[in-house]
Amino acid sequence: MSDDLEPVRRTLLPANQSPLEAALDLGFAKLLERIDPPFPELMDPLQTPVDFLPYLAADRGVSEWSPVAPEAEKRLTVALAWPTKRHAGTRQALESAVKGLQLVPEVTAWYEQTPPGTPYSFTVRAFSQLPYSEEIDARLDRRLADAKSERDILSVSVGLSAFGAHCIGAATFFGELATIYPIVIDGVSSSGVACRGAGQYVVETTTIYPQVP
Repeated sequence: MSDDLEPVRRTLLPANQSPLEAALDLGFAKLLERIDPPFPELMDPLQTPVDFLPYLAADRGVSEWSPVAPEAEKRLTVALAWPTKRHAGTRQALESAVKGLQLVPEVTAWYEQTPPGTPYSFTVRAFSQLPYSEEIDARLDRRLADAKSERDILSVSVGLSAFGAHCIGAATFFGELATIYPIVIDGVSSSGVACRGAGQYVVETTTIYPQVP
């Protein structure tokens, strides 16, 4: 058998199909072959179209969802939905719940505290580099409630953090002073107007220390 022969096309039409039905079936098949499959980008939270994010969130069981949240937060929430559910009741789940709101988590278990805290308790600190509001605070509580186990006791605090580069600058002024004395030659005299000049150079130094709250 020659390899140039086209493979047999499968159809769902019955054997007594009419020529019109066969032609429509063949035509639609050719049209569908022109469409690029949307997978796997469609199911990737970081690459899927923004309009598809709510459906992807529902598919992954996201219970806390804000339709007016920034796009970056929505994608992060969907991406962390399954890790949060897989590690429910653990430190990883609490950290994922905090990260989903674009916050930086710092979770400490009761046995890591000095002295040890109440059994099955966690201290959760969330640091925000973006504006924080009561709405975000309430959403954080709901997400942490979904991520913890029933026996866990949470102590939650929120702080604001800022990052940047510290620059130190310095300047050096270099000057050279030259003094020229008149040449004295015996037998030669000169007369004229004597002029005197003066100059002043002022340097002001300002030292700025970091502000300590």
